Amino acid sequence: MRAACRRSGYTYRTEQTYTRWIVRYVKYHNTRHPSKMGKEEVRKYLSYLATKRRVAASTQNQALNALLFLYRDVLGREWDEITDFERANEPERLPIVLSEEETRALLGEMEGTNGLVAHLLYGAGLRLSEALRLRVKDLDFGYEQITVRQGKGKKDRRTILPDPLEAPLRRQLQKSEAIWREDLEAGYGQASMPLALARKYLNAATEWKWQYVFPSSRRSEDPRSGDIKRHHRSPSAVQKAVKQAVRDAGITKPASPHTLRHSFATHLLKHGTDIRTVQELLGHEDLRTTQIYTHVLQKGKAGTRSPLSIIG
Repeated sequence: MRAACRRSGYTYRTEQTYTRWIVRYVKYHNTRHPSKMGKEEVRKYLSYLATKRRVAASTQNQALNALLFLYRDVLGREWDEITDFERANEPERLPIVLSEEETRALLGEMEGTNGLVAHLLYGAGLRLSEALRLRVKDLDFGYEQITVRQGKGKKDRRTILPDPLEAPLRRQLQKSEAIWREDLEAGYGQASMPLALARKYLNAATEWKWQYVFPSSRRSEDPRSGDIKRHHRSPSAVQKAVKQAVRDAGITKPASPHTLRHSFATHLLKHGTDIRTVQELLGHEDLRTTQIYTHVLQKGKAGTRSPLSIIG
């Protein structure tokens, strides 16, 4: 399972997630080997998640994707989609979005590297994982673009490199380059690489363009290879910093780093950006996913004014 994930270019996080789902599936069926089971056992497990565990629809879909990957890519079954199981029902919830004033206040409470990451989440509409996985070569200052590699759905996309962040990002690159050169002198300096590229370009891992824009403060062991490398900055560091900034700014909404991405989309639509453009910047495959932000902007049903507004 792990070998198949790596051949397919999945991130280590996805590899861990898929492997955990397979372990749970096997335990649910009394540790029977997956090759001795089939679609009926998969349907039973997915229905169990919905009816007994009451997981969210997104969680059930994650389990389904892991099981399809197991049977198609690991065990070589020629399966079509799996249907006829109990679907998890998840009520449609509007995303939490900050007003422009709240966004300004939150970002104003942040500084340093965590602050720069937060500004990128809002300024470019990035997911936290996408921002932290940025490499030097992904920043194009000439065209003011950021290339997101292997985003959700394993797709690449381009988004905005905000003009106000050019100087801070260049300063960040200077800091990152200094760290990289120190690592090289100490006998390290290799970045984690996609396996296919690592095999094709043997020396690429030590090249500057492949280094992380936001490197970790310390070197650590690569969980796949066992080599000592410098990974990217920890997501928890940014999450804690945003949480503290929310409190310091006096914001009562339960905002998180992902709230900044929601706010990016909503504010673009508010100021007249075409929804198709917003869809491309966010990397949404389905336009309906992007349309949720139009609901945030509605003033009641179909723009209806409250009678209180009319009578004053």
